[in-house]
Amino acid sequence: MGFFLSILYFLIYYLTPEVMFGSQVAQFRVQLILAIILIVVSLPALLRSNVLKTAQTPALIGLAFATFMSVLIGEHWAGGGLTALLLFIPNAFGYFLVFIHCRSKRKLRILVLLMLFVCFFVIGVGAYEQHQGLPQGKAAENIDMSDTYFIGMDNAKGEWFYRLRGKGQIDDPNDFAQIIVCTLPLTFLFWKRKRAFRNFLFVLVPVGVLIWGLYMTHSRGGILGVLAMIILAARRKIGTVPALVLAGALFVVASTTNFTGGRDISTSAGEDRTELWGDGLQLLKSHPVFGVGFGDMPDYFGHTAHNTIVVCAAELGFCGLFFWSLFLLPSLRDATGVAYRKNEIQRETVVSSDTSYPLVAASLNVPDEAEITKFARLLVLAFTGFLVTAWFLSRAYILTLFLLAGFTEAIYELARQRGMISERLPFGRTLKYSGMMAVGLILMMYILLRVVNLTH
Repeated sequence: MGFFLSILYFLIYYLTPEVMFGSQVAQFRVQLILAIILIVVSLPALLRSNVLKTAQTPALIGLAFATFMSVLIGEHWAGGGLTALLLFIPNAFGYFLVFIHCRSKRKLRILVLLMLFVCFFVIGVGAYEQHQGLPQGKAAENIDMSDTYFIGMDNAKGEWFYRLRGKGQIDDPNDFAQIIVCTLPLTFLFWKRKRAFRNFLFVLVPVGVLIWGLYMTHSRGGILGVLAMIILAARRKIGTVPALVLAGALFVVASTTNFTGGRDISTSAGEDRTELWGDGLQLLKSHPVFGVGFGDMPDYFGHTAHNTIVVCAAELGFCGLFFWSLFLLPSLRDATGVAYRKNEIQRETVVSSDTSYPLVAASLNVPDEAEITKFARLLVLAFTGFLVTAWFLSRAYILTLFLLAGFTEAIYELARQRGMISERLPFGRTLKYSGMMAVGLILMMYILLRVVNLTH
C-alpha cells in the first residue's frame, strides 16, 4: 500500500495533478491529500526502519529549519516561512518514502521504471506536438505556448528554435534534461549478460529514446552531465586518457549535430551566469547566516544564479549550505562505499534486527552482492550527472536529489545486512566533514570566479 501510494505521489509530482487527473480534480489538492495518507500509512514502516539513524534525517530537519529562518529573518515574515516550508517539505518527503518503501529488487526497479515513464511521457507528448506543427519564426514570440511542452527562444545566430520541457517542477528544459541524465545510467539496471536481444529491447532502445529527448531539450548542462558520466564509467574499462578522448569526440559530435540548438558551450558564452554567481556570493557576504530567503534571490537581481551551490548559499546562508552538505556528503559516501569496496566483509554471520529489510536467501526478489554493487555504481553515475547539471541549475531542493539519496540508502541498507560493508560513518565525523565541505564549496566558487575574472 505504502509503496503504491509513493509511486503515485512521485508521478503526481513530476507530471502534475492537472495532467494526471484534470483541472477539476486537481483543484481539490490531490497531492496534499495523498501526502497526508502516505504519512499515516508509512508510520509503522518508519518506526521499523533505520531511516531515523541516517545522517540525512537531521540534515533534512536542519534544511527545513534554515528554510523557515531564511524567510523569517530575510523578509521578517513568519507566514512566508511557513509557505517556504510547504514548498520544501514535499520534495524532502521523497527521501523517506524511497528509503522506507523501496526495500527489494523489484521495487527499486519499479522506481527506475517510474523515472523512465516520466521521461517517455514528456518526450512522447513533445513528439506529438512537433508532429502537429509548432509556430515558426519570430511570429512565434507573440503566441501563448504556456500549455505546450515546448519553449521557444533565439540562439546565438538569432535563429528561432524550440526546447522540450515538462510541467510543474520540470517545466524548464534544463530541469527536464536533468532527470533524463539521472535516468540514463539507471536504465542499465535491466542489462543482462549474454542476452543481446533483451538488452537491445529493454536497455538500448530506452537509452536511445532518452538521448533523443535530451537532444530535444537542447540543454548544454545535460550534454556535459552525460559526458561526465561517460568519463567516469569508461575510465574503469579503458583508462582515464582514452575515456577523456572518447568524451571529447562525443562533444565534437554533439557540437556539429546542433545538440545545443546553436548555442555555444564556452567561457564567454557563460559570462552572464558567472556574473550571477558573483552576485550570489555577494548576497552570502551580506547575509551570511540564513541568507536572503528561500527562493528570493531573483528579487535582488531579477534572475536566479543558475548554480545550485550559489543559490543554496545565497538564499539559505551558510546554515542552509551546511545542512545541504550534510545531506549530500553521506549520500555520496554511501553510494561510492558500496560501489567500490576496498575489502569485502565476510557475510557468514550477519544478523540484523531491522525487520523492514528481511533477508530471504532463496527469494528472487532480494538482490545478490553483484546486483547490489551494480546498483550502487549506477547510482554513482546518476549522482555525477545530477551534480554536473546542478552546476548550471538552481535546484538544491528538487525531488530528484532526494530520490537518488533514498535509493542510495536503501541499497546501502541491503549491502550492510549482507555483510558487504561496515556501518555508516559516525555522525560526529559526518558533521565535521560536512562543515569542511560547505566551506570548501564556497572557496571553490570564489577561486573559480577569480580565475574567470582574470582571464577576461
